[in-house]
Amino acid sequence: MDRSQARQFPVKGAAVLLAAALAATWGAGERSAWAQDKPQKVVLRFASDFPPPPHPAGLAMKYFADRLPQVIPASEARLYYAGALYTIPEAFEAMRQGNLEMTWMQIGKAAPVDPWMMSLVGPGILTTVGAVDNLETTRTYKMLVERLEKNQLIRVFGVGHMSFGMGIGGKKRFAKPADFVGRKLRSMGPVENASLEAWKANPVVMGFGEVPNAMESGVIDGLMTSLGGWNSMREQAPFYTMGGAGAFVGDYYMVSASRRWWDRLSPATQGALQKLIVETVQVQKEYNWCFDKMAYDKYGTKDPSKPGVYWLTPQEVSAMVSAMGDAPTRYVKSKTPAAASQWVDTFVKEGRELSKQHPAGSSWIEKVDCSKHASRIVIK
Repeated sequence: MDRSQARQFPVKGAAVLLAAALAATWGAGERSAWAQDKPQKVVLRFASDFPPPPHPAGLAMKYFADRLPQVIPASEARLYYAGALYTIPEAFEAMRQGNLEMTWMQIGKAAPVDPWMMSLVGPGILTTVGAVDNLETTRTYKMLVERLEKNQLIRVFGVGHMSFGMGIGGKKRFAKPADFVGRKLRSMGPVENASLEAWKANPVVMGFGEVPNAMESGVIDGLMTSLGGWNSMREQAPFYTMGGAGAFVGDYYMVSASRRWWDRLSPATQGALQKLIVETVQVQKEYNWCFDKMAYDKYGTKDPSKPGVYWLTPQEVSAMVSAMGDAPTRYVKSKTPAAASQWVDTFVKEGRELSKQHPAGSSWIEKVDCSKHASRIVIK
C-alpha cells in the first residue's frame, strides 16, 4: 500500500461517519416534526360549580372526560363538581397562577375577581333559546373574553347554559306580577333580588339544601331554580313556571383554561382539545334542552291553575319584564366600575335584539331529537 492509499482511508472513514451522523439528525428531525403533528398526552383538572350527574351539565362534563382519552390517547380529565375543589373566585386565582387547568363556571359569580364580569348577567335580557345560544356573538361577551385573556391570563372557549327552563316553583302559581306581591321567595343572587323587589316580593337568599325545610315550614313561599332543581322537590312546590330561557334568571357558564397551562401545549394538542370542548358545549346544550323538554312532557300543563310546569306565553313574559323595569341594570351598575356601565347597557340592548331575532321555536336546539339522550337523562 502506498502513501496515497493510506491517506484515503481516514478521509473515507470520516465521510462515512459524517453521512451517518447527518442521517441520524435528519431522522430525529423527521420524528420530532411527526411528533409535533400529533396531540400529546394531557392530565388535567376540570372544576365546575354545578352538581355531578344526573344533572345535565354534570353529564356533559362526564362526556368530556370519557371522550378525552379517545381524542388524545392516555389522557385524563379529573373532574371536580360544585364545592369539591374551589369556589369560583378561588378557581380563577388558581388558573391565573397555573395551579388549575380548566373550569366551567358561572360568569357573574366571577365578579369578586373582576367586577366587569357582571356586565353579562341579568334576567329579562336573553329570553328565547335562540337568543341564549347566540350569546357568544355579542360585543359584550367578546369584550369580556379579551379582558380575561389579557388581564387574568384565562382563555375562554365558549359558553354553556345551565338550563333553558329557569323559573319559579311554589305552592301556588307565579305567572304574573300580581302573584309576587308580598311573597317570600328564595333568590339565586343579588341581581335576582332586584328583580323580586321590583315585583314587590321579598327575596330570601339561601343555599338549595335549605329550601325543602324552608318550604315545608312556610319560611318561604317559593323559589327561583332550574327545572332540574324543581324536579327534586316538586312535592313541596307543585307549581313551576318557566319564563322562556332567561326571563327570570340569566345563567351562563363559560368553559375556560389557564393560559399558563394552555400556552405550553403543542398546537396539535391545543387543536384537539379545542375541538373536543366545542363538541362538549354542544352536547351540554342538547342535554339541558332535552332534560327540560322531557320534564315538561312529563309534568307540563297548559292550564296555569293546575299543578305542574307552565311555560309563560310571550305576552306573559313581556308583562313580567316590563314590571321588572331596569331594577337589575341599576343594581349591576352600582356594583361595577363606571367604565363598565356602557357595556351593561350594550348587553341589555344586544340581548333583547337577539330575543326578537330568534323567536321561540326557531333554534336548532329546540329541534334536537331527544330520544338519542333518553337513556342518560333521569326525570324523577
